[in-house]
Formats: sequence, structure tokens, C-alpha cells
Amino acid sequence: MPSQKSIAVATAREPKRERGMQRVAAILDAGAAVFAEKGYDAATMTEVAARSNTAIGSLYRFFPTKEVLADVLLARYGERIHASLDAITADAADLDAARLADRLVDLMSTLRSDRAAAIALMDARGDADGRRSRLRADMRASLAGILAVAGKVPPAQGARVASTLLSQMRSVGPLIDEEAAGLPGLLNELRTMLQCYLAHVFDTAGAKRKP
Repeated sequence: MPSQKSIAVATAREPKRERGMQRVAAILDAGAAVFAEKGYDAATMTEVAARSNTAIGSLYRFFPTKEVLADVLLARYGERIHASLDAITADAADLDAARLADRLVDLMSTLRSDRAAAIALMDARGDADGRRSRLRADMRASLAGILAVAGKVPPAQGARVASTLLSQMRSVGPLIDEEAAGLPGLLNELRTMLQCYLAHVFDTAGAKRKP
């Protein structure tokens, strides 16, 4: 077992070649799936190696400890969330309520496994509440900015709407699970609900701007 000192200084090894980058991506995807399914404590590096079809020695070469792998996965989730919201922000001026609703649902669908893994990792480690609060605050700020551009929603209303959107966006993963269990169409229902809600928000914001 590595000493506490070795764990403290252990860091992920960044691959230099395309093949190594692909291998690391496969390990991270497998790690996200394993942590999401089993939680941090029950997940093993052996299972991550098997799930990613990676030799255990190669896994440890890139990620010396399970803690390092968890840290990288948490960082990747944050980076992907921010990159996705930045992309929506860049397109916000051309998004109506329907298209914005679709983009938000698609974002959470794409990052479903990453989000589930991040929740499991934050729950198992210190400062879970702090990490979640910071992430939610960042997402609320990004959503409020998107609403300001897409629907000319004023800041106070935008903050409320952003919080409401976040609460609904978190339901994407469970709805996908329910669809897989034999209740199809749930995600489309969520899309429709968000489209109607955002259309109302945009209309309300427009009405407030009229003299």
C-alpha cells in the first residue's frame, strides 16, 4: 500500500502521444462508470482497468492511486460543464426558447455518466457540500448570462429562472433510467416542459421592457 506521503505527492501522468491520450480517455470513461455504479469506496482500480481494457500496470502509470483518478474525474466534469455552457453562451443570441431547452437537456444527457460519478466522488470525500455549492453557483451564473442574451431576461429574474432550470436539469439522468426501465418518452416531456417555461420567461421579460 502506498504511504500517505506518496499519495499526497502522486499526480496523474499526462500522455504525450495520441495513442496514450486515447487510452487515458478510455480509462476516465471507465472510471466514471465504475464510480457512478459502485461509489468511491467500493470501486477498485482493477475493475477500472478491466472495464477500459487496460493493463493494470498501464493504469497505474497514468493514475498512481484511486484518489488521483478521482481528482482528475472531478476536474474533467467541471471542465466539461463549463465548456458546454460556454458553447451555449456563444450561441445564445440565436437561441429561442425551444432550442435553448434542447441544448440544456442535451448537455445533461451527454454528461450523465460524468455527473453521476462526480456526485458519488463528492459524497465520499471531504467538502462535498462546498464543492457542490461552488459548482451550482458557477452554473447558475452561466445560465443567468445565457438568459440575459437569449431572452433579455433581467438579472434578478434570471437568477430565479437559472435556479429553476438547474433543478429540472438534474432530473435528466433519472428520467433516462426510467425510460430504460420501460417508460419511454419522459425526456421529450421534459423538453416540452422546459420549452414552455422558457417561452413564458422570454415573453415576460419582453413585456417588462415595453413602455
